[in-house]
Amino acid sequence: MVNLQIRDVPEDVRDALAARARENAQSLNMFLRDVVLREAAFARNRILIDKVTTDRRSSGVTTEDVMRALDAGRRRDGA
Repeated sequence: MVNLQIRDVPEDVRDALAARARENAQSLNMFLRDVVLREAAFARNRILIDKVTTDRRSSGVTTEDVMRALDAGRRRDGA
């Protein structure tokens, strides 16, 4: 694991973060670690969403194509 250090954080911001940590029964260090881990997970999710969106566009299938296929299936099944 690595250590991170953040400089030049305004005191009122540090106080607000410390208060949030206390509300969660965490140390400031653990609270900030969770924040950093969550942010990294969001970044990975964004990359995945962008990839899925790009892949979907490259398939050539449109929303209209999907709706027509659903309608045809419903007619075939008697729905």
